[in-house]
Amino acid sequence: MTGKIMKGIAGFYYVNDGTGNLYECKAKGVFRNKKIKPLVGDNVEFSILDEAEMEGNIDAILPRKNALIRPAVANVDQAMVVFAVSHPEPNFHLLDRFLVMMELQKVPVIICFNKAELGEAEKIGEYRSIYERAGYQVLFISTYEDKEQRAVRELLKGKTTVLAGPSGVGKSSLTNCIQPEAFMETGDISRKIERGKHTTRHSELFYIEKDTYMMDTPGFSSIFTPEIEAGELKDCFPEFAPFEEDCRFLGCVHVGERVCGVKDALEKGLISSSRYANYLTMYKELKDRRKY
Repeated sequence: MTGKIMKGIAGFYYVNDGTGNLYECKAKGVFRNKKIKPLVGDNVEFSILDEAEMEGNIDAILPRKNALIRPAVANVDQAMVVFAVSHPEPNFHLLDRFLVMMELQKVPVIICFNKAELGEAEKIGEYRSIYERAGYQVLFISTYEDKEQRAVRELLKGKTTVLAGPSGVGKSSLTNCIQPEAFMETGDISRKIERGKHTTRHSELFYIEKDTYMMDTPGFSSIFTPEIEAGELKDCFPEFAPFEEDCRFLGCVHVGERVCGVKDALEKGLISSSRYANYLTMYKELKDRRKY
């Protein structure tokens, strides 16, 4: 049989067979010998040892589409990052750090601003302009609106999605709207082996419907600047690319250079000042890191 690893705890891997059935599996010793570690999100071949107890063995890990380092998960199709329009005000520095991490891992991102009913039209227009110009799909939703919930579900359909966002933005409410029983598997695992309830949170996928999975990401507020060279950071800001042909120097990093197409675009309001300010902050962090 084939399935997808939903969670790993203490050497056990919980494999969904694609229809919502969850099997507790051990990975064969051959993976340890080859130094291959199964990841949440891995598509696997597994054999059933006890149908009544829903137990089995993982026999093979199928080829991965990708593998993220943080969070540790495989075969991700997209990320959806959730912020509130207001209450609390969005932290764009945190959002831009997340976008950089996803750009590095080549994962498409949907930016979802929740609590749209609390936002002023001017603010909503400003936020939309900043991130749509940067090349991202932007949604404004309210978890009270069924139509908007259906729109989110449609974007998730048939994909494995990483859900991220700080606390207090309505992420849990959104998850419950998408699938009220999404967290049922956590309870099943805890009841079955009495582990997981009081341990550090691991990466975990939730089954939404056929071929549709979602993963909530813990520790979102502690995203660090990635391990890249400072000169590579500009490639993680897609809106810079159209203006780089006007830079005088090849490899221009858009910081101190006098003739710079990106800085000209910034002055003309074609690039967001908040995005550029966050770029400078991250660039300086990367430069300073190399000194030590």
